[in-house]
Amino acid sequence: MSAPKAMSLRFPDPAQRAAIAAAAKQAGVSMQEYILSAAYERATAVERRFLEGFKASMARSGAAFAAEPGSMDPSAEQRAAKQEARQEVERRERGHAA
Repeated sequence: MSAPKAMSLRFPDPAQRAAIAAAAKQAGVSMQEYILSAAYERATAVERRFLEGFKASMARSGAAFAAEPGSMDPSAEQRAAKQEARQEVERRERGHAA
């Protein structure tokens, strides 16, 4: 196994490099660790925002389905009609199989 390679820290803007170096020094970590931590924080913030939006969407969908219970829960008549139709289909299938 080869040794892990160091992250290339090249910055086209010297002021940007100096600002990151100062922030890393103030935090007491290397520039590489500071940059990776910042990237991780940003990624998890995006993930949290996505999950919050997803949960809100699920709540809206749930509320929409709850608003029309008749379409989700068939009546006793509908269930009986469905069962009768199913039995009729089964009778026909048995008749063809004989």
